[in-house]
Amino acid sequence: MIYNLTDTFFIAQTQNANLVAGITLCTPLFSMMIALGDMFGLGGSSAISRLLGKKKYQLAGRVNSFCFYGALLLGIIVMICLFVFKKQGLGLLGVTPSTYQYANIFYEIMAVASILIIISLVPINTLRTEGLATQSMIGTATGTVLKIFLDPLFIFGFHLGAAGAALATVVGYIVTDTILIGYTVKRARYLHVYIRQMRIPLAEIKDVLMIGLPASMTNFMTMLGTALMNNFLIVYGANKVAGFGIAIKVETIVIMVLVGFCFGSQALIGYNYGARNRQRLKKIIQFDLLVNVVFAFIIALGLMAIAPGLCSLFMKNQSVVSSASYMLRWFLITTPFIGAVMVFTTMFQSVNQPLEAFIMSISRQGVVFAAVIFIMAATMGYQGVIVSQPVADVITAVIGIALYYRDFGPKGKIIENW
Repeated sequence: MIYNLTDTFFIAQTQNANLVAGITLCTPLFSMMIALGDMFGLGGSSAISRLLGKKKYQLAGRVNSFCFYGALLLGIIVMICLFVFKKQGLGLLGVTPSTYQYANIFYEIMAVASILIIISLVPINTLRTEGLATQSMIGTATGTVLKIFLDPLFIFGFHLGAAGAALATVVGYIVTDTILIGYTVKRARYLHVYIRQMRIPLAEIKDVLMIGLPASMTNFMTMLGTALMNNFLIVYGANKVAGFGIAIKVETIVIMVLVGFCFGSQALIGYNYGARNRQRLKKIIQFDLLVNVVFAFIIALGLMAIAPGLCSLFMKNQSVVSSASYMLRWFLITTPFIGAVMVFTTMFQSVNQPLEAFIMSISRQGVVFAAVIFIMAATMGYQGVIVSQPVADVITAVIGIALYYRDFGPKGKIIENW
């Protein structure tokens, strides 16, 4: 979240709406890379936590190595594809002639960074399965803090503009990956990255991918949702896209904290599911829901109250600030529903329910959002575009509640199987 937030903040200090819009249009690239990394990171951590619950320690280590080298290979393929299909990629992102020069250079450097970003998601997630959450945080935070210092140096000191923001990301991820891999090698008891032990049974590969693919869909849908919103807003001008870029970054502050609570519970849910500790499992899920929904409500109220002042920290252009604060307040209205959606999504990933996890992953910013934004934009114009995400949030939360009671209710299929 801070990687994207600092990019937007420092780029916005140039007061160039086209530059901010160019970076905003490329934001889905970052979501795509996170999604691809999550396929092995979240899929691997879910499988590993269940294996640790079953005391299959050696196999858990081999699964980690498989995920690490799988992510490495995937990162290389993604980098090549991004360069080969650059023209088509920029077109799908909604890049216009006025934003092309800024988006193009940011796109190219982020394509190179794809290997570093995708790899990082494996140790970030799997270290937590051994209780090394602090070490995972240190690796991530160190690269982020470095980027915060490098962004203004590269953007303003070296006058690199969009290229400076992207280069700072590359350096930050080099540091993050080095630290995380070091912790895996030196501190983990069961996890390792031995290339000779990366071969695992087909059943375990299926286990990783059956959870990893639905898990990655959440960020793929974030990419789709952002790209859709950008394409609908660009017809109203670069100022509206720049305003959306600011609003979505501020909203992400809340969402990423909610994600943190959900990820924190994943290892606990997976472990207790693997150990068949029904009572403790249900208590963890209920506590996770309570924390996410209540926290989202409180923090959303605070941010809505200071929305104009918060958005003006990024740019002085009153048109952009007005658009950003208006969008932000609408987006924040339904954050408690987003909190519930995230709990249900990560819970289904952890208890090895790939169909339910897939449905939740493709709904909020994917299938449901796409349907809503086309309908709302056609009937309400600009206002319909803005309110489409809150409407999709409510619908997806209702879907999550229905799936939860089908599986964990008094006559739920998981309860009956136990």
